[in-house]
Amino acid sequence: METTLLERVSGYAMISDELVRDMRLWRHEFHSHPETAFEEHRTARRIAELLHSFGLQVTTGIGGTGVVGTLRAGKSSRAIGLRADMDALHLHEHSDLPYRSTRDGRMHACGHDGHCAMLLGAARHLAASKDFDGVVQFIFQPAEENEGGGQEMIEDGLFERFPVDAVFGMHNWPGLPLGQMAMHPGPMLLAFDLFEIRLRGKGGHAAMPNRAQDVIVAQSQLVAALQTIVSRNLDPLEPAVVSVTQVEAGSTWNIIPETAVLRGTTRYVNPETQQMLESQMRRIVEHVSQAMDVTADLDYWYRYPATINSERETALAQRVASELLGADQVRTDMRPSMASEDFAYMLQARPGCYVWLGVDGAEPGPGLHSAHFDFNDQALAYGAAYWVRLAQTALAKQTTA
Repeated sequence: METTLLERVSGYAMISDELVRDMRLWRHEFHSHPETAFEEHRTARRIAELLHSFGLQVTTGIGGTGVVGTLRAGKSSRAIGLRADMDALHLHEHSDLPYRSTRDGRMHACGHDGHCAMLLGAARHLAASKDFDGVVQFIFQPAEENEGGGQEMIEDGLFERFPVDAVFGMHNWPGLPLGQMAMHPGPMLLAFDLFEIRLRGKGGHAAMPNRAQDVIVAQSQLVAALQTIVSRNLDPLEPAVVSVTQVEAGSTWNIIPETAVLRGTTRYVNPETQQMLESQMRRIVEHVSQAMDVTADLDYWYRYPATINSERETALAQRVASELLGADQVRTDMRPSMASEDFAYMLQARPGCYVWLGVDGAEPGPGLHSAHFDFNDQALAYGAAYWVRLAQTALAKQTTA
């Protein structure tokens, strides 16, 4: 009888039915108790407890609430890092799941609950088998969503305290079918920055705009003008986005307000593009505010760099995924996503590869950051199997002639 893809993956990496069941239970537990950036105290304690029970050496409090489990086998000093993110989002969950969020306004809407469960599953399997030669650092990172927990861990000495030759990350990816993975060398996700523009004018009666300095008109002009930065300053084949995502002004029908605020984000790959985006934004804000006879202040914050895979480690990840899933199930042709990830900081510090794990079943579910999102439990075995086989391959036992 022909085996299913899941049976082939589970058997190849020896991911047992019992382990799949336990990963599902851990995932549901994390989903029920979501914690946002640098508040992952319960999650970190539970992860540390499980890693201890598997026999790993565990260190907590790295970069705030980060956890690292260290597993050694054989005599080699070679080492790799495997990373999962722990944090949830500020979002009210709209579902009737039996394990739905118990914290109002907090939700695992990006699948980090699944990421933690898969890495824990790989840790338990590798701790029991120890069929590798070297060191695996299991990195559980806080605050991936906007707050830069990856950078905090690095600045707290992550790779000095837990040396690795390479580091690997994985994210579930709606839009990619279950049983597939995607990766390629170079950018996987773009960099992003944040901006805030504060306008101040002279308020007045809506019926007498000639006596006011109208920040609403200036605000409207800015929203339109900001859209020309990419379209009129950048090669059309170079990816970049400027998005205004918050517009605040006014409190009632018949008053022209004194102040207005615009907030948003930029996305790009190259540092040169970052410099252009900021300088052009400052130029537009200055001249539009002058033309509209209002004052304006711009704050522009540098956030995550681009997530860029190295050639050698990506080739390794592609080989492992192809052996597990079949070469036809590994996508190397997908374009970079305009989203961003602070795993980028780890890839700046060490070579590595970030991959996407397919989670779509017969009917694609809600996308990431949706109030209806739920990680597909059927993907747990695929992710854990990939982690196990990656460690076994990167740290294969060396034989002497």
